[in-house]
Amino acid sequence: MAAPLEVVISSDSGSQLWNCTVFDLHSGSSLLSYRGGNSAARSLAVLRGEFLLSAQLGKNFINVWEIQRKDQLQQKIVCPGVVTCLTASPDGAFLAAGVAEAVYLWEVCTGKLLAVLSRHYQDVTCLKFTDDSSHFVSAGKDNLALVWNVCSVVQMDLSHSPEPRHVLSRHSLPITDLHCGHMGAQARVATSSLDQTAKVWELSSGELLLSVLFDVEIMSVTFDPSEYFLFCGGRDGNIFQVSLCSQSLNREKSFQSDSEGNQVFKGHRSLVTCLSVSMDGTLLLSGSQDETARLWDVQSRQSVRCLAHKGPVTNAVIMAVSANMFLPDSRPAVPLPRFSRHLQAPEGPDAEGGGAWVRPALHAQEEEESYLQKADRLYSLMHAVSDKALCGDGENSALRVAELEEEVQTLKKVNKDLFEFSSQLLTKPT
Repeated sequence: MAAPLEVVISSDSGSQLWNCTVFDLHSGSSLLSYRGGNSAARSLAVLRGEFLLSAQLGKNFINVWEIQRKDQLQQKIVCPGVVTCLTASPDGAFLAAGVAEAVYLWEVCTGKLLAVLSRHYQDVTCLKFTDDSSHFVSAGKDNLALVWNVCSVVQMDLSHSPEPRHVLSRHSLPITDLHCGHMGAQARVATSSLDQTAKVWELSSGELLLSVLFDVEIMSVTFDPSEYFLFCGGRDGNIFQVSLCSQSLNREKSFQSDSEGNQVFKGHRSLVTCLSVSMDGTLLLSGSQDETARLWDVQSRQSVRCLAHKGPVTNAVIMAVSANMFLPDSRPAVPLPRFSRHLQAPEGPDAEGGGAWVRPALHAQEEEESYLQKADRLYSLMHAVSDKALCGDGENSALRVAELEEEVQTLKKVNKDLFEFSSQLLTKPT
């Protein structure tokens, strides 16, 4: 049987044997299970397509699996407190975790703890990166969602704490979930809250684009890939589909089921904890405290499959299959380092990891040689070679020197032509 392109990964808080399970998206058959513990809500993350990470429910550590192996690695990422949420950047460079009211950010390649962001006043409930890994959004029980620029957070100067790019403060009760759309820094962000609203924001400006009021608390939220619809999971078990292509110009409105695309999915018996949509936008996945995860056909709003669990579903996501997931003999290209628990690694011979802290993408590097510098270095090297040859037997020295001088003249001519072409280009009238 050919490997599927998309799979469902889900976890619950009641299973004694398996932490999370991989299901085939279309048949519902179980493909792979991961052993050990239980995953906390919004704490399941895939790193570089090679590792699966999840925060242990009610504990202060993060479990780690190689994506193709069901048994946990001995390595665990220990945190200062109970981990409330977890996410990894799509490019695999950073790992972020919510611990109480703080956000911890690690650099994956070195395991260094880069920043501890303490701008929330109560527990952080959810974290998400944008699809280009340039920003991440944190939300918490203090009713706030904070937009962080990764470049401003990752800095060498630890004397002053970074500031969020935007503070999204229009919710009046704790935020329960958030979702970042596509387009990187130009993305739209959806948030849900106990204040019975779901809101859509513009990430680049922090401006509120839409606020939808429901008659029930909203516990989970997501977009479809085209961002035509907003899906909101309610405390009563209903899932609300909100059309984002409405002709209405009102930024604040109440949800009403109608023919314009606003619809209700009914089937769960308890609050909806998580939502995810397939890549083609035709299937919606929902997890609930009624111990089931359901797959829905978006167009007909019918439940096409019910995946039973041993306890309330804490995570359920549709994801693309990684290259190593069904290759049991494969191994990650680069092993995970040991993750630091301290913001500043100790100095001296006992320094953790024993290596230098190098982040070439984030700090100024040695300036690359210019064309003239390279030509000059080549000319010097040729003279050194010719001198060595002249001091030797001298048999072919004259011929070799002539060849090298001819090459230097060719390089000089190329340089002159480039200079003249650049000058003409710069001085050409527009």
